[in-house]
Amino acid sequence: MLGLRRLRYFLTVADERNFTRAAQRLHVAQPALSRQLRLLEEDLGVELMRRTTHSFELTDAGAYLVEHGRPLLEHAEAVDRALRDFGSGSLGQVTVAYGTSAGYDTAPRLLAAIGDRLPGITIATQVMGAGEIVAGVGDGSVDVGVVRCPLRTDGIESRLLRREAQGVLVPEGHALAGRSDAGLEDLRGEKVLLHPRDANPGHYDAVLELLASAGVEPEVVLRDVSVDLQQTPVLDGRAVAIVGESTRASLPPQLTWIPLRGPATLEIRLLARALNRAPAVDRFLAAAEAVADDLGWR
Repeated sequence: MLGLRRLRYFLTVADERNFTRAAQRLHVAQPALSRQLRLLEEDLGVELMRRTTHSFELTDAGAYLVEHGRPLLEHAEAVDRALRDFGSGSLGQVTVAYGTSAGYDTAPRLLAAIGDRLPGITIATQVMGAGEIVAGVGDGSVDVGVVRCPLRTDGIESRLLRREAQGVLVPEGHALAGRSDAGLEDLRGEKVLLHPRDANPGHYDAVLELLASAGVEPEVVLRDVSVDLQQTPVLDGRAVAIVGESTRASLPPQLTWIPLRGPATLEIRLLARALNRAPAVDRFLAAAEAVADDLGWR
């Protein structure tokens, strides 16, 4: 069997045409180099070079090994480098799942910035509900989840990505529509649009806790469909909604987003398996936190 170390020794001698120079280049003693080449010939069962007192010449087998052995060695070295890059996390694939709300602004900006920082990592994306994301992270089908207000889950690590300012979404003609900002207390008596609690319990509870902090107990109107970019119940005047500032990027012109005064923020967090994750996932998480800091999200 052709060993890569002995192949490297042979090719270096063939390049230098001199045992002394080849030994210096390889940082080995000349007698040890000569012995390794003899062992290579014994392993292969063929003479590779005919030695004279001061020089040598390649046999036909030796010339063949120079021609075909060099690309073999270069490929092996490239594989070795790639495997080391996989081990360090410089190469790899990371599957990222996020909800519709994160798709307005958070996920696109985050993934674009990470793509620039980690060009060796391939990022695959999926749009999923919060419960599906948590389940996917748990079973390993999702490497990283981007979730609003996730509940703590055993075996899953959670890192803060963004504290997103919240605002109230109202239709044109609403009493708050002309305001530059609003207080949570201004929502007293309003019907508030929310996803069903089982779609994302953490977010549902966080919105109600925000309102409760101002003494507001709203009547909740549940969304009819999971994805409604037009915010139809708000557009029709059936409810208002508390949504993050990133939602503003895709609102229909008949709706207005009004920032809420006070500490009205909700968290968007990164989720990943606490154990048994690929090095590329660790590199991704570290880069995501750096991007979040650069963008002033935390």
